[in-house]
Amino acid sequence: MLAHRQPRLFSHREYLTLEQASETRSEYYRGQIFAMTGGSVEHNQLVRNLTIELGQALRGGPCQVFVSDLRLFVASHDLFTYPDLFVVCGSLSRLEGRTDTLTDAKLIVEVLSPSTEVYDRGEKFLFYQSLPSLSEYLLVGQQPRVERRTRTGPGEWQTTVLEGLEQVVELVSVGVTLKLADLYRDVELNSSTQERAPQE
Repeated sequence: MLAHRQPRLFSHREYLTLEQASETRSEYYRGQIFAMTGGSVEHNQLVRNLTIELGQALRGGPCQVFVSDLRLFVASHDLFTYPDLFVVCGSLSRLEGRTDTLTDAKLIVEVLSPSTEVYDRGEKFLFYQSLPSLSEYLLVGQQPRVERRTRTGPGEWQTTVLEGLEQVVELVSVGVTLKLADLYRDVELNSSTQERAPQE
């Protein structure tokens, strides 16, 4: 009978050293390292639009937008990850000794893709909930559909789903309202929908 081979477990220091030298990004969860898949053109277009719209809306205020080249450490689950986009308000909570890793967020945005949707909707959301300042979680589909999850109390979240380019999503946590037409501008939408994102 063959013995079950246990996966190698890495320390935080080993993982961060490997990430610094690597051209690709990986997540870390409880000692294991998982390579991240590349995003589609549409995924990148949506992240770009979200960054522009949120960045403009928050300019001059106490909140800042960060994109997926900055790591987030979820200490209670021993997870290092790269959200597509997240917002921090007030002072930055940095991982001790690191300039490339934060430890808290007010708002997290994930753009869904076939390879990550189940994880983003389920287990990853459970991990994120432990962040002390997290108030909203926004899931953005690759068609005109967004799902907003808002914290209403300890362990309690309210979900709102918005579909269609005419809709707007109100992000109460950061005081911003976004038009879906702006989020999906210039994005080639799924052929199953009859809508098309407006062009400039």
